[in-house]
This record gives sequence, structure tokens and C-alpha cells, in this order.
Amino acid sequence: MAGIPEGRKVGRAAVNAVRALFEEHDHIVQEIDGQNDFGEDLYVTFSEDGQTTGDVVKIQVKGGTSWKRANGYAVPVRQHSDTWAEGNIPVLCVVYDPDTYGLYWANATAQLRRARREGEERATIGISANARLDASTLDAFVTEVRDYVGRFRGMRAIHTRLGEMAGVEFAPSDVVMHFVNEHDEVLVFWRRLGEHGATLLHSDLDWEPQYVTPGSLTLVGGRVPAFGDLILDPSEIMWLLACFQATEAASLLAASEKEGEGDIEEEGEHGDIGAEVLDGLVFERILERIEAEPGLVERSVKVLRDQTLSAELMRDLEVLESDPEVVREVMDVARSNVDEMSDEGRRLLVIYLVDRILVGGPAEDHVRIVWTIPEPGKQ
Repeated sequence: MAGIPEGRKVGRAAVNAVRALFEEHDHIVQEIDGQNDFGEDLYVTFSEDGQTTGDVVKIQVKGGTSWKRANGYAVPVRQHSDTWAEGNIPVLCVVYDPDTYGLYWANATAQLRRARREGEERATIGISANARLDASTLDAFVTEVRDYVGRFRGMRAIHTRLGEMAGVEFAPSDVVMHFVNEHDEVLVFWRRLGEHGATLLHSDLDWEPQYVTPGSLTLVGGRVPAFGDLILDPSEIMWLLACFQATEAASLLAASEKEGEGDIEEEGEHGDIGAEVLDGLVFERILERIEAEPGLVERSVKVLRDQTLSAELMRDLEVLESDPEVVREVMDVARSNVDEMSDEGRRLLVIYLVDRILVGGPAEDHVRIVWTIPEPGKQ
């Protein structure tokens, strides 16, 4: 009698684990014919309050230890690059690790589209070891994925396309408006509610962000608003001023609500401390701890993976940990090479080691770092 290949058993266990998790929480799972390699194994339709929603994703499921990497897991893209990146339904990759009986996930469509914006093609989908999918993380997972699906409907579809053109990502609460001038150049007005100014993204400036305020757009003494070699014409100025006027009431309301939240702790960057000074101070303290405590980075990573992380932080880790070179930079960091680290490496190092930074005043001694692992003797 013919035996059943071990790989098939693990693959079946992987699909069953994913199906069981979603169905246990009332989401609808439809399995795709396993005889055809279309790059997807399941359709999942999300539900809410006992009712199905219109939010659907495809899932590619992989099972086994062969997908494991030093910093997580990796799923090969192979011939599925175009369908995963440009299809009408987003595709997720989920890996089942039989050693831990755990599921780990990544948004394949988001990774491929992000890489294409940067002129690259990904050969694999990187999955962070922090991106665990289980009953405790499912609600956050569903919220994040449904938000991503929503980006491709209605006005959010336009905003998503504008963001891809400009190489930025807009939050759902951001106000985004666009204008096409007589030269077919695209201008994007991007305002975070609660802020006085806004960001101008202009195709003729290669989408380099420009900070604008109503005052900077006002013609005084014949001065014409300009950014580098670009001079805004009257129609562009009038459009930007109209955008400010249309969003001013909502922005003021958001600012007043933020002020009314109260100060639980004096967090954030103080106005009198420059970003470069603060960054240099934080990295000096990081280096001091790394030198004093060998293995600190590895221990911090383990602690972080046992914590429940926010959706925003999980997205950051998904992107950063999917690049082996960035992970290598972090694991090999030392005072002798920290100046050569990429921005991505520095960001990942801070995520691993620092929980948050509290700034209570303009002086350096008012900066307090809350570490992922408390300093010895300060637990």
C-alpha cells in the first residue's frame, strides 16, 4: 500500500489549523482545490456581530520547518508575484510551525506592493516571529486586515493609489485631497487632523514632502510661494488654501480633544530638544547598555515576542524583519559600526530595546528611557 508523504500530512495540518482558528471565531472559510497551485489555499470572509461582512482575503498556507529562518519565516513568491500584488483580493501568507504548533502571518500583497514602489521585486515574503496568529491575537489581526481590505474601496482606493504614487501611507483619519494642474502634474494635500500645517506632495518635485501652512501660501509684498525650483501658480495656491479652509474646523476639534486627554505621563519630544540631539542621546545610552550587558539584544527580542504588540508596531516589525541585512546589522551592532547602520537598522534596534521615551523638559537629564528589559537593579 502506498504511504502518505510526510510533507502532505504537515501541509494538511497547517490548513486545518488555520481553518479551525477562523471557524471557531465565526469567520467563513472556503478551501481552494489543492490540486492546482494558484498560490492560494483558502478564502476567508470576515464576520462581525454574527453577520458576514464584505471583507475577503486569500491565504497561502505553508506547513513545516523548511520555511523557518533565523529571524522568522519566509514563503517563496515564485510565479505568483503579479497575482499576489495586483489582484482584486489581498493575499496573506500563513506558516504553520510544527515545532511550536504556532501560526505566523504576513500580508504578501502589502510587501510586494511596497517593494514595487521602491523599484524592487521580492523573491520571498518575510514573516516575523512576532507575528503569531492565535486566539489572543485574532481580533487585532482581523482589525488590521479588514482595514487593509478597506483601502481598496471607494475614496480610500483613490487615497491608496495616491499613496503608492508618492511612496507614503496615509492613516484612515488623515485628510487627503488631490489636484491635477494644466501640465498633468499631480498635487496631494495631506493633513493630519489636529496639526496646524499640512504636507504637500508634488509629482514635479519627485514627491518630496513639503511642509505648508496657510501663512506660507499668502502673497505678501509680491512674494510667490516656491519650493526649490518649483513656483506654485495662482490656481495651485487657491486650491491649497481651499483645502486648509475645508479642513480647519475638523483639525481644530481634533487638536482640542487631544489637549483634553490629560497628561498621564510627560511623553513625547520636548519642543526645545532637537530630534538629532534626542536621537544621539538615545543611541549613546543604547550603546552603553550593549557594552555593559552582552546578549542584551537577543534577550530583548525574546521578551518582545512574549508581549502583545500593537498593530502599528507589528507592521513595522513585519517590514523590518523581512530584510535579513537589516536584522544582521542589529545583531552585530557595536560602537565601531553604529554610524554605518541604515535608518531601518537603527529603527529596528530601538524597537527591540526601547519600550518608550519620556521627555519632561528641554535638558538632557530630563530624558528617560523605558527599556524592554529594565536596567539591572532598576526592576
